[in-house]
Amino acid sequence: MSVVRTNAAAAMLGVSPNTLRSWERRFGFPHPRRTQGGHRQFDLAEIEALRQAFAETHNISSAISVARQRGEGPASPARLADAFTRFDEVRADRLLEESLAVRSVERTVEEVLLVAVESLADESEPGGRSPELGFAWRFSTGWLAAHQRVAPPAHRAEGVLIFDAAGPLDLDALHVQALELMLRRSGLRTLALSVDLDHDRVSRAVRALHPAALVLAGRRAPLDTLGRLVFAARRHAPGVEVLDFRGALPDTGASTVTRLGDAPLAARDTVLDRLIGRSQPGADVELGALLQSAR
Repeated sequence: MSVVRTNAAAAMLGVSPNTLRSWERRFGFPHPRRTQGGHRQFDLAEIEALRQAFAETHNISSAISVARQRGEGPASPARLADAFTRFDEVRADRLLEESLAVRSVERTVEEVLLVAVESLADESEPGGRSPELGFAWRFSTGWLAAHQRVAPPAHRAEGVLIFDAAGPLDLDALHVQALELMLRRSGLRTLALSVDLDHDRVSRAVRALHPAALVLAGRRAPLDTLGRLVFAARRHAPGVEVLDFRGALPDTGASTVTRLGDAPLAARDTVLDRLIGRSQPGADVELGALLQSAR
């Protein structure tokens, strides 16, 4: 996240830190966020926009007006996080639309939306969730769902089944939803299901999708639950490749299951690579114990 503290921001503008703080109190711009220690952090894009406008107008009131009319630069995680802390849904929507003007949906999700929500999670009390984080999480799930509804129809034959083991307000849940959106936008037939479903009825979903890849995602499911789901899926799709996203399976150090990592965009690329190279042997060694626990 591109932020600077008060002294650095004041130096960029050619004023003293006290002058910068007086502008903040008088005009409400530039608007800093506060760290847990109470230190101001200014969005670098806001400071740069104000610096340029001040150089043109030589009047702070006019410069702030110009900077606001132009916008504070490309939408950034810091600006979106600030909208979340103000519970400002309209501004959050506008910032994401601004990002879509210069970034793809995928980059907007990974570089702006997820980073903004994660920054609020980092600032929450240990073991707790702030109201701001709750607002950001719910807004984000709705935004991702809206873009999923308008994703183009699948044009690839391969299907991907995601078993989601994330819980409400988990950051994992947003990453899983982001991965589902990116897989759909890449043309793959994609279905995401909770791990809490009846294992005996998994066969309905598998027969409907006939997946080439099975993604285990999130970290809230015990190993035996995942094992039963994988076993049930492989009864009807024997060649399905099992992949791990965000640490659903414990890393034994000698893993043969493909790890998709923690970032949805790179995970999508890996899924596509694996489906293209399906002539390679499946990663079954590590899954032996997992499937055995389900029998």
